[in-house]
Amino acid sequence: MQTEKNSPSEKDTRRKLIAGLGILSLFPILKFEFTSNKKEVISCAPEVKKLRMLTQDGMLVEVDANKIINTKDKISNKALQSWVKKEL
Repeated sequence: MQTEKNSPSEKDTRRKLIAGLGILSLFPILKFEFTSNKKEVISCAPEVKKLRMLTQDGMLVEVDANKIINTKDKISNKALQSWVKKEL
């Protein structure tokens, strides 16, 4: 019995088929590579920066930063101690 060898045209069609499948398998990888940009997220409400402030009765509260007028004057320790009303 003689083994039948593939003809050159069958080898060419197989190579073309394998090459075509290889090229088609690259499309999902390329698509993922080019479309992996992060999408911009739009928030519903703008974030408001909050500052912690000390009230006159000694409680620590959070206040919106846009509600505070910035005078850039620092208070002295003595003035702060006399400003806070202590309940004993």
